[in-house]
Amino acid sequence: MNATIAPYTTSSVTSHDGTAIGYRQLGSGPGLVVLHGAMESSGSHQALADALADTFTVYLPDRRGRGMSGPYPEHYGIWSDVEDMAALLTKTGARFVFGVSSGAIIWLHAALALGAIQRAAIFEPPLMTDATASSPLLRRFDDEIAHGNVAAALVTGMKAARLGPPIFDLIPRWLLERLTQQMLKSDDKRAKPGDVTVRMLAPTLHYDFALVSESQGALESFKAIRADVLLLGGGKSPAFLRAGLDALERVLPSAQRVEFPGLAHSASGNPDDPLTGRGADPQRVALELRRFFA
Repeated sequence: MNATIAPYTTSSVTSHDGTAIGYRQLGSGPGLVVLHGAMESSGSHQALADALADTFTVYLPDRRGRGMSGPYPEHYGIWSDVEDMAALLTKTGARFVFGVSSGAIIWLHAALALGAIQRAAIFEPPLMTDATASSPLLRRFDDEIAHGNVAAALVTGMKAARLGPPIFDLIPRWLLERLTQQMLKSDDKRAKPGDVTVRMLAPTLHYDFALVSESQGALESFKAIRADVLLLGGGKSPAFLRAGLDALERVLPSAQRVEFPGLAHSASGNPDDPLTGRGADPQRVALELRRFFA
């Protein structure tokens, strides 16, 4: 469920292929676009935006397939996401960007192509993954989504993404699916009109996996990024995410890097998020973003 913490307005921009990309806007000051990751929408970083709104005009777009935005194209590639963000930057004049997970990967690619980006804060892009090893799980995920087995698909997706706690692998799958089904029902019940629920987000995970797969081998190309870069991560995040930041730090030697002790991959999200809220501390993340962008 998406928490509404501060007043905001909504608008949209038309991407290169004619698709509408909707976004929330709040605050005043230099423009900052906050781009969410997998299983999130424009409302997933509302608390972070609220913490930044006294200094920045914060834009929270819905990536395709979510909320206010149009669908993914039939033949999806990461360039669709880059074109979406190019349209938003052109309309708003924003020069600062922050991306989380797959959203961070989008900004890395965008920073290569879009001179408008002056500063980019990058939170744990999943670059160091083995797409080949995950392929059977991804095929299973697509099949479960196609048959309407959302709880089972989310369990499969979590296993493929390797973002669950260590105990996750010790719990019988039938129990994980039952617990996930209960979470989905609870989230559906709490949802207000206009909220983007976990059930609605589940099919979009396919495109996040495709984005990560397409970015395999792109690391060296990021050497050409000219924007100032801040690399962010949690001290409790999985090792492969920290390895991705290590690799980026090697190809971007002038980048700044900050680690949040005690936090993990969900650090920047809303504290009341049904999937990740327990590990969120957007105020701490906002302090570092304010320092970097100000």
